[in-house]
Amino acid sequence: MTPIEPALDPRPYAEAAEVDSPFAKSAVAPADDQATDIDILVNREEFDALQRDLDQALAKADEHWKLYLGAHAEMENLRKRTERDVQNAHKFALERFFNELLPVRDSLELGLTAANGAVDIAQLREGVELTLKQLAAAMEKFGVREVNPLNAKFDPHLHEAMAMAPTDQAEPNTVIQVVQKGYILNERLIRPAKVIVAQARPAG
Repeated sequence: MTPIEPALDPRPYAEAAEVDSPFAKSAVAPADDQATDIDILVNREEFDALQRDLDQALAKADEHWKLYLGAHAEMENLRKRTERDVQNAHKFALERFFNELLPVRDSLELGLTAANGAVDIAQLREGVELTLKQLAAAMEKFGVREVNPLNAKFDPHLHEAMAMAPTDQAEPNTVIQVVQKGYILNERLIRPAKVIVAQARPAG
């Protein structure tokens, strides 16, 4: 009888080849926890970068907020100071003007005191003229000028006609008499001059 040779099982060789193959490790996929470590590493870098950007943005926002608070406080102080200046201007706008008028009043009071005794008409007239000059100078200093349009053309923007008088002594539409002077304050009419205006005589 021919002896029976034992059958060869290829599996052990396959297992051995699989274990001993130099390409086995490179062919095997990384474990799940290793892949997680890589993902965490990448996400951590991105997170740190975002955190730095956020910190910078917060610092810049804080800086801008402080600047805003400073500007707001400055504007509030400016508003209060402006309101105070306006209130003072309203209260004391006429102070300088009245200071200029006080000598005029003093002169008038002195004239009345002097008139209680013997009256010298010439001196009284001179005193009144000086007082009037004081008043005119005070008014001019504050931008007031008179409108005295005698012999000037009638101007409805500056004059108020009280009457028309036929005459051949003046050109028609000319002011022949000033009943009351007008006044202008800083180029603004505060009272028109009341006048009588020449009118051509009727033919005949």
